[in-house]
Amino acid sequence: MTQLTVWFDGDCPLCTREIALMRRLDRRGRIEFIDVTGDGSCPIDRAALLARFHAREDGVMLSGAGAFAAMWRAIPLLRLLGRAARNNWVLGALEWLYRRFLVVRPALQRLAR
Repeated sequence: MTQLTVWFDGDCPLCTREIALMRRLDRRGRIEFIDVTGDGSCPIDRAALLARFHAREDGVMLSGAGAFAAMWRAIPLLRLLGRAARNNWVLGALEWLYRRFLVVRPALQRLAR
């Protein structure tokens, strides 16, 4: 069984909504969710964890689209998308989209508050 830890920004309204959805979908409890803004442990610099989405899958630290893909693989409903992201072309496209999202994220956060 894959061990997966996901770090998220508990002060971000977008992040908390998404993690709430992922928690509901993670019916088997395979993902450990850690709020970086709380007392959660940080394996890397806290600022780096807040700047991009991070996950650790079987001891390997991932960020951006790779971290999302790992989380999707742990959730049966999203597993197919997560497996598709093992393809470098698919992961590259998802990473490109994720980087574009990071540009507009601050504005979306303000709207979501």
